[in-house]
Amino acid sequence: MEAYKRWVRQNKDYVHSLESLANGLTWLLPERFSESEIGPEAVTTFLGIVTAINEHIIDTAPNQNIGSVEPNSFPYPLCLSALKDVETLVEVVAQHYYGDDKKWNFLAVTEATKVLVRLSLFRKSGYKMLLHGGETSNDVMHSDDSSTSQHQIAGNPKGRFKPGTNPWNLEGRALSALSQFGEKAQMVSEPVWLRRVHHQQAIMEPTASRAVTPTLSTILSKKGFRGALFLIAEVLFIARPLIYVLFIRKYGIRSWTPWFLSLAVDSVSNSILSLVTTTVASENQKTIHISAPEKDEVKRRKLLFILYLMRDPFFSKYTRRKLESTEKVLETIPVIGFLTAKIVELTIGAQTRYTYMSGS
Repeated sequence: MEAYKRWVRQNKDYVHSLESLANGLTWLLPERFSESEIGPEAVTTFLGIVTAINEHIIDTAPNQNIGSVEPNSFPYPLCLSALKDVETLVEVVAQHYYGDDKKWNFLAVTEATKVLVRLSLFRKSGYKMLLHGGETSNDVMHSDDSSTSQHQIAGNPKGRFKPGTNPWNLEGRALSALSQFGEKAQMVSEPVWLRRVHHQQAIMEPTASRAVTPTLSTILSKKGFRGALFLIAEVLFIARPLIYVLFIRKYGIRSWTPWFLSLAVDSVSNSILSLVTTTVASENQKTIHISAPEKDEVKRRKLLFILYLMRDPFFSKYTRRKLESTEKVLETIPVIGFLTAKIVELTIGAQTRYTYMSGS
């Protein structure tokens, strides 16, 4: 296993290219969207799990992101990626052996498992925004988590001046210079072997152990009402797929009730998130600052609204008709007509799978 890990880490570009090629070819497998597609879907699931394992091996490589990954911690991203890949196979098997109606029981169990894992990750990460549903680690330190240390770093990148001194005046710079001189003098007086021991200890000590993970009470006390709204938005985003499946199980996939309810939950979650992260805060309320990866995640969540065009009953009533009419218009063109027909065929086939269009 260690030899395989070393090979993956040394050839990560080649591994990524091979995985992309293999996953792309699975769409061309025979009987991909037929009644007996358990075999092709099992192959797709296996490749997806292998891809998730390889990504986990690359992300946990030694000397990479020191302190961002705690030793012996539960691999949440790997677990969520595996659950997402297995869920499609569960849907196909359940539909084949139990029918269209009873398959929602198995999907509800799978979605409930994903919700529990995501809520656990959300709590363990200090209530940070989940990136790609938790499949990507959010290790960026927020700018407002430690205002004192950032003020020191802004004044002096090495953070060596004493607290309470202004690094921009002469007194602050003098104290900083004396502090640096004292450290250099101590380094000269220390034996070489002792300096090496101190250096190794500084490298081996994880940064995460020195950082305090925010708790629920800390978030609410620092951010107040906006912090509570942010937590509500994230919980709604996490729970939305389970709510959607439960209402499909009750009313059926052709009912507008699950569709509208899911759209309402997503709309409320995104609206709250936009409110607490973009509105100018007053003196008594602090805006929730988000990092660049989190801004990309907000954009990704907004793009997920396109999937509502692919979910029943909207798809059967409107989208499918548009696709078929477009196919008829372009079918006379030699190459474009063939490609359009194939794209429409794959789109209609993929739409029959909840897991492909669930956005979870």
